Amino acid sequence: MNIFGVMYDKTMEWSKHRFATFWLCLVSFIEAIFFPVPPDVMLVPMSMSKPKSAVKFALYTAIASVLGGMVGYAVGYFATDWVQGIMQQWGYGDHWATAMKWFEQWGILVVFVAGFSPIPYKVFTICAGVMQMVFFPFVLTAFISRAARFLLVAKLAAWGGEKFAAKLRKSIEIIGWSVVALAVAAYFILK
Repeated sequence: MNIFGVMYDKTMEWSKHRFATFWLCLVSFIEAIFFPVPPDVMLVPMSMSKPKSAVKFALYTAIASVLGGMVGYAVGYFATDWVQGIMQQWGYGDHWATAMKWFEQWGILVVFVAGFSPIPYKVFTICAGVMQMVFFPFVLTAFISRAARFLLVAKLAAWGGEKFAAKLRKSIEIIGWSVVALAVAAYFILK
């Protein structure tokens, strides 16, 4: 079954499309509010196929992510009760409780760490609004952390370039099915 190879090929094809930068920015923007797929899914192949543009792609991604984060902040700020219900409904309840506790303990440092955290970024942007964090430090810290993360991801992908993309393609089925097996095992272990 060649599921991951087909997805990989399609993603690489999309990364070279003339509107790829627009879609990258759109995904980055909406991911900071509600979208479940991180922008790395597009940033990595775009940086591999056009290594000289990797820094530009990373900065576009960071800017769009911060703009989306500002919308997420506004949602949290103006619709606190609704947001808490939605977080529970979407299955982010545990992440939400963790983020709230971190905000209470560490304040603005949480936004910086959120840029690198495995917890979805949208949880932190909305939580910052709910906690009524001071807006300008939120935006500045969000930009620094998101830019650092996306620059790191883009530069690593660009460093590998097309050669790495070809090698990755050869092993993508093994990698993909291994991740699925680990996810299933983790589910049963944690359950």
